[in-house]
Amino acid sequence: MSLFGRKIEDKKKATVKSAPVKDAKKAETVKTETQSMKDLYSAAAPVKARGAKVKDGKKPEVRTVYGNAYKVLVKPLVTEKVSNLAVLNKYVFAVARSANKIEVAKAIKEIYGIKPIGVNIMNRLGKKARYGRVSGRRKDWKKAIITLPKGETIKIYEGV
Repeated sequence: MSLFGRKIEDKKKATVKSAPVKDAKKAETVKTETQSMKDLYSAAAPVKARGAKVKDGKKPEVRTVYGNAYKVLVKPLVTEKVSNLAVLNKYVFAVARSANKIEVAKAIKEIYGIKPIGVNIMNRLGKKARYGRVSGRRKDWKKAIITLPKGETIKIYEGV
């Protein structure tokens, strides 16, 4: 192909390189392949849970880390109304504006180790605010009400 009288060559694809192994037992060569960005930054990589111990010959617990759990759950909401919902095994969090029910459930499972039985999400509009002559609005935000199974609790209210 030519562009403005110049010849353009196709770029060559990455090739498989081989490197000799220095170990005497393995005289064969080891092939190293170039990985794509998708392989390097996969979203769900299995990770060994902290403090996992092998009991009775069983493998330690492996949990999936999504990496953005703390970005999905912004903060727990601690109000009088929310503390009354704790009796019903419901907890309320301010969540990211882009989060959906599935992402919130995965974040709760990852951080607290409890799978919620229900997630309700609502968009809250920011209130009108006025400082002297300047009027404006607070940011819109999203809140999620998480329902946990009976007998399960989250320690949110410690130190409050």
